[in-house]
Amino acid sequence: MAQDSSGGKRTLADGRHLRFVVRNGWEFVERPGISGIVVILGLTDRGGLVLATQWREPVAAWVVELPAGLAGDLPGHETEELANAAKRELREETGFEAASLEPILTGPPSAGVSSEVVTFFRARGLRRTGRGGGEGDERVRTHVVPLARLGGWLAAMQARGVLVDPKVLAGAHLLREEIDEGTYE
Repeated sequence: MAQDSSGGKRTLADGRHLRFVVRNGWEFVERPGISGIVVILGLTDRGGLVLATQWREPVAAWVVELPAGLAGDLPGHETEELANAAKRELREETGFEAASLEPILTGPPSAGVSSEVVTFFRARGLRRTGRGGGEGDERVRTHVVPLARLGGWLAAMQARGVLVDPKVLAGAHLLREEIDEGTYE
């Protein structure tokens, strides 16, 4: 076990993408070598929420997610800015590009097991410029679901055995608030 200089944190194991650590008696994982995690929240001009489904081995299931990814994970781009990662991930996963991206919320998705912090970006002015599908061996499927029909669509996906990432519901809530407040563009 290697001793880390940051507050008594000890590394218990290193994997290719994760590090298992303990600090103050609390075991958790962290992702070394990234500058952040981005989640993209965007509606098309027709009110369709842009979603992705992909196979997630840890839960052995397809999962409905908002487009998302890591910043700083590409060789030569270790200090990648979050907005640039959001732009890249949106394009890679879904084939959409945004006229603008704005950070709207930052927080931990699973604070009891991981040091990860995600930043939600609001994507505006979406236009489809490519096919998406992910990079390398990723098998990402893109879906554009009317926000008004999201609940029924998610229920149908769950009935087929597809899991739903709760960030989808959090994102839909943020968009509905925007619409209700009249700040939706």
